[in-house]
Amino acid sequence: MPSLDRLHRPVLVLNASYEPINICAARRALVLVLKGVASAEEESHAHVHSARQSLRVPSVIRLLEYRRIPHQTRALSRKNILMRDRYTCQYCHRVMPSGELTLDHVVPRSRAGETTWENLVACCHPCNNRKGSRTPDEAGMKLARAPRPFSLHTSRHLMRLLAKSDVQWRKYLFY
Repeated sequence: MPSLDRLHRPVLVLNASYEPINICAARRALVLVLKGVASAEEESHAHVHSARQSLRVPSVIRLLEYRRIPHQTRALSRKNILMRDRYTCQYCHRVMPSGELTLDHVVPRSRAGETTWENLVACCHPCNNRKGSRTPDEAGMKLARAPRPFSLHTSRHLMRLLAKSDVQWRKYLFY
């Protein structure tokens, strides 16, 4: 596996209390561990190398100090929309890498459609071109599911989905 891919792997982030609170990229997890902010609870088989040492890439990290997590709201961003929609085109239902997906305004901006959680969906280029500046109904296209804000439920559901591919996460996702 190229080292760049290793650094983009998802890592489960636990609070000091072992409560799952987030998912971050392996690169961020390594920075937190090296800064002494977190410890690696589980490690993958992958390694990253520097001039002087080789480190195992963490799979699960735990913050060393408890962080009070306020009612979670996620920033409206391309990354968060793609995560919410599970990297799946909401029209043709194909799962794709993030680079092959765009964001589609369900109600087009040309028709006063807003840039909100409820009006943005992950969409592949061919479906976005096909839909154009029409609504899904006008284009004869159906959404896989109505877009909703990213919630704590969505975040935990994503953690459970990702845990299916990383057995080391399962013992921390007991809810």
